[in-house]
This record gives sequence, C-alpha cells and structure tokens, in this order.
Amino acid sequence: MRTIFEKPDALTDKITHYCPGCTHGVIHRLVAESLDELGLRERTVGIAPVGCAVLAYHYFNTDFQEAAHGRAAALATGAKRVRPDLILFTYQGDGDLASIGMAETIHACNRGEKITTIFVNNAVYGMTGGQMAPTTMPGQVTTTSPAGRDVAECGQPIRMAEVLSQIKTPGYIARVAVHTPAHIVKAKRCIKQAFKYQAEGRCYSLVECLSTCPTNWGMTPIESIKWVEETMMPYYPLGVKRTPDEGEGG
Repeated sequence: MRTIFEKPDALTDKITHYCPGCTHGVIHRLVAESLDELGLRERTVGIAPVGCAVLAYHYFNTDFQEAAHGRAAALATGAKRVRPDLILFTYQGDGDLASIGMAETIHACNRGEKITTIFVNNAVYGMTGGQMAPTTMPGQVTTTSPAGRDVAECGQPIRMAEVLSQIKTPGYIARVAVHTPAHIVKAKRCIKQAFKYQAEGRCYSLVECLSTCPTNWGMTPIESIKWVEETMMPYYPLGVKRTPDEGEGG
C-alpha cells in the first residue's frame, strides 16, 4: 500500500505540550515539511524563544539553540554570520518578537540578515497567563486589560508585517493563517518560499502566522477558529507584503 501522508523527518516523535486547539503544532508541521521538501534539514539550526514555544527544540529533528527572551534574531544573526552555509530560523511569539524583541527583529530585517523568522501571532501572551500583548486588538479582553484594550492609554496594536514591509532593505514579508485547511495550504507556500529565499542567499524573511489560543481567549477550539476568521483577519489582513524582487525602496 502506498503511503500518502506521514510524519515529516524534521519532526520528532515527542508529544507536544501545547494546549488543545492551539495551532502551534500545525505551524511546526509546515516548517518541518518545508525543510524536508527543500532538502535543508541536515544543515538547519532553529532558535527557540521564551514563550509557548520555549520547548520547540524537543519537537524539531534539527539542531537547536535556546535564546534569551526576545534575542532570537540576534542569536540567529551570530550563528549565520559564523556559518553562512547553515539555514537559521527563529520561531517566536508576539511577546517575544514584538515586545522585548522588537529592536532585534527590526534591525535584523534592516540589515538584511539571511535568516528566516516564523512569527506566531495569537494577540495575547500565552505562556505567562494571557496578558495584553503588542498585538492585542482594540477592545480585546486579556488578564491585564479586563475592560478591553484601551488604545488611548495603551496605544494601537502593532502590525509587524506592515512595519517590516516599510524597510527599504529587500526582504520577504508575509502574513498567513492556519485555522482552516485552505489557509494551511496557503501558509505552507509562504513558509516554504521563505526558506527557499534563504537557501538561495537572497534575503531576510518573516512569515507571520495568525494562530489560535483557546485557553487564554477563554474559548473552545471551534470558537477560536471562528474568532480568527471574523475578528483577527479583518484587523490583520493576510497576504505577501513584500518580496525581494521589489528591490530597495519598493
């Protein structure tokens, strides 16, 4: 009998710690499939963040390093410059990347570091108890904004894909979602393209993935899927925001 679906070689057999209904596992698989299909697994090094994916090194069958909170892009930059033959990717949540790691993220993009960042945006701090994140939307209830995010007091949410797409240095910036099969297929294309650009030595790349967080949203998994579709996607529109082919100043 012909096998038509199996576990990617770039994933281990270890059961993940993620909450039921969380889509981190989906994103892990898309990264792993992309590495396998491009033949990059044996020379890939991942950088784990501080956050829900802090234990990512257990789940990927690649070399891995653990970064201090927010410093994944800096650690990846150092490794890539020492070993430019390696494929470096960071896997970060919205608190790690867009809060404490904002400077590292922007400057890595601005320098055109040849690394790939997988950015998981669930609009809340997941691991630490559901606090307001830089990506929490106006009016969204969290443990530290029980009346909803007040933009007059806390400022507007940060749309990282749009921010990075304004940098003149050529790069690949995209936003995808992983809450339905159709969106997962499209997300896979963008993630694979990001790794392909790195393998070709082209540019910095970031793929922002809209992800569910049923636990901290206080929803069932089904409700959280609906919330991504009806609430997150209108505020965080999907699509490729920038390609290296647009060139400097595009």
